[in-house]
Amino acid sequence: MAVRLSREEARKMAGAIAGVFLFAASVKIFITPVHLYNGGIVGMSQIIQTVLTDYVGVNVAFDFTGVASFLINIPLLILVYRSMGRAFLVRTVICVACQSFFLSLIPAPTQPIIDDTLTACLIGGIVSGFGVGLTLKSGGSGGGLDVLGVYFTKKKQNFSVGRLTILVNTFVYGICAVLFNVSTVIYSLIFTGIQGIFIDRIHSQNINVEVLIFTKTEDGGLQRAIIQELERGVTYWQGFGGYTDQPGRILCVVVSKFEMPRLKRVIAKYDSKAFVMIKEGLQVSDNFVKRL
Repeated sequence: MAVRLSREEARKMAGAIAGVFLFAASVKIFITPVHLYNGGIVGMSQIIQTVLTDYVGVNVAFDFTGVASFLINIPLLILVYRSMGRAFLVRTVICVACQSFFLSLIPAPTQPIIDDTLTACLIGGIVSGFGVGLTLKSGGSGGGLDVLGVYFTKKKQNFSVGRLTILVNTFVYGICAVLFNVSTVIYSLIFTGIQGIFIDRIHSQNINVEVLIFTKTEDGGLQRAIIQELERGVTYWQGFGGYTDQPGRILCVVVSKFEMPRLKRVIAKYDSKAFVMIKEGLQVSDNFVKRL
């Protein structure tokens, strides 16, 4: 058992690091060459880098974005430690360190790979959003708004990381509007909006799913297994087939999309012939517990 847990943890850590690499690569390859800004902590770090080199005249031997991002993340890491626990802190520190390293190591092309700014926004938003979502789904965090997003997602109902990203970046891009120009802000907001959408699509813990299970088993084993293995409540009632007029049970359970593979395995184990209906995007309040 210990070996399996170790391998699973290693797999998740590898996925988290791959996610921060995709994020850093998309920013340096697609966004930086067209003079746009990511927003959030990394965006602030990009602004610091630009101010130092273009306004103050400080010649930094390397890209300071990664270092600035790591320094800004320190107080947020303290927040993670106090609210999320040591395991999440360790994964986040590793991810933040790797992200800072990748942001400093990956060179930005001197000429944009994609000349069209809007196309660069689309591709950069998709790749970076996928990377951030992969990191969060793997149980890690790139720090910054990811940390705050996961923190508030756990504390508040109907909250998502992508929404927080868009909200905070509105403030960040206000600074960009003062320092740079309106077109930079508009394209950067387009990039951030696309990024936020893909974060929420990949970070499937934010997506609630209503599942109706039609089964002919009458011993109650299926609902007990769902309660025990997924720790989710189940509501059931008696039903009858319209064609056969045979009795059966209808089970209703709400889970996150992240939990769906486990639920499907439980259903297949107890009734491989069960009929299942799935509805995504459900809004749930009150006593529904988010599993992060």
